[in-house]
Amino acid sequence: MRLQAKVALVSGAASGMGAAVVRRFCLEGAQVCAAGLQPDELGELARQTGAMAVPCDVTDDGAVRSLIRNVVEAHGRLDVVVNAAGIVVADDAADIDDAVWQHTHEVNLGGAMRICRAALPIMQRQHAGTIVNISSVAAFNASAGMASYAASKAGMVAYTRALAYRYGAEGVRANCLAPGWIRTPMSTVEFQETAAAQGSSPAAVESAIADRIALRRIGTVEEM
Repeated sequence: MRLQAKVALVSGAASGMGAAVVRRFCLEGAQVCAAGLQPDELGELARQTGAMAVPCDVTDDGAVRSLIRNVVEAHGRLDVVVNAAGIVVADDAADIDDAVWQHTHEVNLGGAMRICRAALPIMQRQHAGTIVNISSVAAFNASAGMASYAASKAGMVAYTRALAYRYGAEGVRANCLAPGWIRTPMSTVEFQETAAAQGSSPAAVESAIADRIALRRIGTVEEM
């Protein structure tokens, strides 16, 4: 019950790391708002955990501001924000599609910015708050074929540092989680796409990746 009486907002909550954060936060006693694009998955997560499910597109500033208002109206405060919404589209630097680049940044980086922009005044008034942004090891060690994704996640690291330096003295902490390979629906798709490109199997791709990891295995969302 380490988060008892705390109010948390988690974006990208319908699956993967976002859903795992919602489950853990609820177990720790928090009142959690689970936001995402898949209403059926969010509804099931809410039934299982007691979280409040709110469909929200993080690229829509109006929807984000409405989301923050709903949370505060329901609970009177906002203590924790976890920005886990993200997408990945494979591309190389020489053939980046403008639309893919823009949409990837709008979701992965812009979504976190919009949520933080709307939540920060509330946390400033409280003189307390915690922001956790989900980046990726790709921010520091980008793999081939992930140019747009890696750039957006590197931006997340820089943005989080800007938050921490600006608002830390006001009691608002900002930290960034940079996972490596984690077993999520997104990583499953990546295994499949890589296997198709290489003419191998998803299991073989996963095994080759695991061999490069210190623990010799893919991480779990629960660990994150």
